[in-house]
Amino acid sequence: MREQQIEQQLRLMTKVRGGLCLKFVSPGWNGAPDRIVLFPDGKAGFVEVKSPGKKPRKIQLLRHQQLRRLGFQVFVLDKKEDIGGVLDGIQGT
Repeated sequence: MREQQIEQQLRLMTKVRGGLCLKFVSPGWNGAPDRIVLFPDGKAGFVEVKSPGKKPRKIQLLRHQQLRRLGFQVFVLDKKEDIGGVLDGIQGT
């Protein structure tokens, strides 16, 4: 399974639940998470998508920590089976 396949499934399942799964690109801010997931009522979270078993790089972990300090949820996703749990976490269910 490739990272791209997990990311594609994340986009699809977010859409099915009525949300947006946007590519998060931030020039000049290396290590930003891959996706920002938005749901109604202002619910949002960042998702770093990895190939199965792969871990975030140091700079990515630093960015995750910075976002969490600001009160945002940040998830690392490396399995299709975990997508539902990540989306539940963002939606607060």
